[in-house]
Amino acid sequence: MPGDYGRQSRRVALCGVLCALSVVLLLVGNVLQIGTYAAPMLASLLLIPAGEEYGPRAALLLYLATSVLGVLLVPDKELALFYALVLGYYPVLRGALARIRPAPLRWAAKLACFNAAALAMYALLLAVFAAPALRAEFSAMGRGIPAALLGLGNAAFLLYDLALSRLTRLYRARLRRHLRRFL
Repeated sequence: MPGDYGRQSRRVALCGVLCALSVVLLLVGNVLQIGTYAAPMLASLLLIPAGEEYGPRAALLLYLATSVLGVLLVPDKELALFYALVLGYYPVLRGALARIRPAPLRWAAKLACFNAAALAMYALLLAVFAAPALRAEFSAMGRGIPAALLGLGNAAFLLYDLALSRLTRLYRARLRRHLRRFL
């Protein structure tokens, strides 16, 4: 089926380009030293076209490829793991969480997923990677500051979720038709 190979080639090409852009965003976030949290958020937004055009399976494969390349290529392991363990998969997970009713329960589930992933990531960084700078930073902060930072992270995550929702609608309404000319 020759038409099927063309469709498959376009899928691989789009996901490859999106993966490369995601890794570049992670590397730029590393270079700028202010993108530890912003770069993974921006990189995960690139899952929107793959998920909308080819479904959650393609978006998850894109996430997996970006995660592996990010962990291997990005020197800042906190940034790479923040993408790989906390935010990279969220655009796909968000679709499953959207089915939870009522809305307060849905938001509680979203925040629980974020908090569990963030705490697991920092535990992994401290225990396995033994990041000395991060360990010194946490010990100098005391006990209240990490809790306050987690609260700020929750606020940023809620804004990220809102941005993800609006950008998905923008993609469907305006950007999809431009991308479809190439697909």
